[in-house]
Amino acid sequence: MSAASPSPAPSPVEIRDAAPGDEAAWRALWAQYLAFYKVDLAPEITARTWARLMDASAPLQGRFAFVDGQMQGFALHHHHCSTWVMGDDCYLEDLFVAPTARGHGLGRALLDDLKALAKAKGWHRLYWHTDESNSRARALYDSYAPYDGHVRYRLKL
Repeated sequence: MSAASPSPAPSPVEIRDAAPGDEAAWRALWAQYLAFYKVDLAPEITARTWARLMDASAPLQGRFAFVDGQMQGFALHHHHCSTWVMGDDCYLEDLFVAPTARGHGLGRALLDDLKALAKAKGWHRLYWHTDESNSRARALYDSYAPYDGHVRYRLKL
């Protein structure tokens, strides 16, 4: 009887800031993210989002997750002052992991990375929201913080 061969070790995850050469890979993941939420955005909105990510003076920032050199996820965030703490808060606006890369800890790695970044920058809180029916994301998020009972309202102007 031969022993089963061991599973290959998972490839290491590299998480880093967005860079100009990442645009095509980000756009591919962004399209999947929008499809997941059944949202159609005008191309100029996506272009503006990318331009903001590349503008060091813009509050929007991106952290990208790579496995074997391929972008597999992103966390788009910005920080802002708060009326509830002495310093700033960090809002995680968009977090996405490619469907083929899910279940391997990339979402957790992106959240842990952003949590560490927020602490290093002296931000006081990290917060986000997700669709109520997104049970897979909610299972991950519930491992970080309990649902706080808030309901979101959005007034389009």
